[in-house]
Amino acid sequence: MITYFKQIPIHYTIKGEGPCIVLLHGFLLSSSIWIDLAPKLSKKNKVITIDLPGHGKSGSISEIHTMELMAEVVNYILEENNILKASIIGHSMGGYIALAFTEKYKSKVETLVLLNSTTLPDSPERKINRDRAIRVIQSNSQVFIKMAITSLFPENKQTEYNSEIELFIKEALGFPKKGIIAAINGMKNRKDLTSVLQNFKGGKYMICGEKDPIIPFNEAKKVAKTSKATLKNVKSGHMSVNENIDEITNIMHFIDFL
Repeated sequence: MITYFKQIPIHYTIKGEGPCIVLLHGFLLSSSIWIDLAPKLSKKNKVITIDLPGHGKSGSISEIHTMELMAEVVNYILEENNILKASIIGHSMGGYIALAFTEKYKSKVETLVLLNSTTLPDSPERKINRDRAIRVIQSNSQVFIKMAITSLFPENKQTEYNSEIELFIKEALGFPKKGIIAAINGMKNRKDLTSVLQNFKGGKYMICGEKDPIIPFNEAKKVAKTSKATLKNVKSGHMSVNENIDEITNIMHFIDFL
């Protein structure tokens, strides 16, 4: 389905009936990462997958896609479909957006799941790396995309997941350059939202990859403890939902989504 937010096309899908679950993908990815999980969840839930602005089949909205702006897009889709409450599973950048959504529309969130994500803002070093990434994209976006997507998987597993890596790279090469940069700037400038997770009264979970090269497991463990969120570890890297769907499925049963 296509909707228009500020006259910009946003692609999303709705499948199934029941309580609503919104799936938000990470940076340089699209709703295609949910190819195995979404059909399982849609057997007893209404599942919405969204191509976030500048990703997948969705257009770019502005020069900076703040987490708050992208949360507005999520809310726009919910309102367009008369959905008053939803649970959210946010992967990586999608988790940052899920937190921003919870901060702004707290009464609309049933359960919050951060998948390979964190509440913490970028460190000064990470911000420098973000700026460096923008310069690389401006000069050679293909090189950046290939390197960035490959690095989502543990180094010793990259050969094993080569087909997934190639698929994600092929898709990301079609994303607008300005949309990629807008997302980087949005992530770089995001604020600390630990208090949002701490104060959230609904079900709250952090699913973390034991070998995640992007969100270190020990960092996620500390955030979960501080926020009193239930921590679930998965034998995977950053792409838990694609690397280990069996463990993710078991966790979905634990949360009572399945």
